[in-house]
Amino acid sequence: MDLTPEQLLRLVLQEYIETAAPVGSQYLVERYTLGISPATVRNWFAELDELGLLEQPHTSGGRIPTEAAFKQYVEQGLVPKPAGKRSRERLVAAARYSHDERLKSIARELSELTGLTAIVAYEGTDTYYTGLSKLLAQPEFRDWQSVVHLTKLLDQLDQTLAGLRRIRFDEPLVLLGKDCPFGPDCSLLVARGPHGELIGLLGPIRMEYQEAMSHLISALDALNS
Repeated sequence: MDLTPEQLLRLVLQEYIETAAPVGSQYLVERYTLGISPATVRNWFAELDELGLLEQPHTSGGRIPTEAAFKQYVEQGLVPKPAGKRSRERLVAAARYSHDERLKSIARELSELTGLTAIVAYEGTDTYYTGLSKLLAQPEFRDWQSVVHLTKLLDQLDQTLAGLRRIRFDEPLVLLGKDCPFGPDCSLLVARGPHGELIGLLGPIRMEYQEAMSHLISALDALNS
C-alpha cells in the first residue's frame, strides 16, 4: 500500500489507543502489509520524532504518540456525528426521568457505553460522576500517586469544574493533556446541556476520541428530546 508519514502516524495512534504499548516498525509492516521495509518506517519515525509527534519511551522499543499528536488528531480527525443506533436508543431510554435523575441516568449509560468516567454538573454546585473504576483500570493509572492525584480532584469536583462553568462554548470541548483540569494523563470531553448543565467524559489521553465524541453528541440529543 502507498503510505505517507501522516498515515503512518495515524496507524501508530490507532495501535497505541488499542494496546497502550509502544508500536514497533516491524510490527506495523507485518500487521498492515505496508510493502515497505522496517528501516523505512524507522526513518519516518525519526521524522515524526523531530516534529514532536512521536517519542521513544525505551531505547530499544517502539514509538508512542505525544500529546501534540493527539491534539492534531482531535483537531483534524474528529467528525461531529452521532453514535450508532443501539447506543442512541439506550441514551434516549436513559433520559426518561425527571431533570436531576435523568442526568445521572444519562451519565451511567454513557460510562457503560464508552468505558469512560462520566461527569455531570448541574446549574448550581451539585456534581455527580460514575465509572471511576473504568478509568483507574487503565494502564496509565497503575502508579499509585496518579490514582491519589486524580481521586483528590474528583473529590473536589465542584472546584475542579468551576473554571469550566465560566467558559462559553457552544460545541463539545476537548481538553487534552496539560489542558485537562484532571491532570496531564487525562482528557475531558465536555458539553453544555439544554439547561446550562455540563456533561462530560473523562478518560486517559489515550482514548478513542471519535467514539467518545459521538456518544456525547447523542447524549445531548437525548437530553434535548
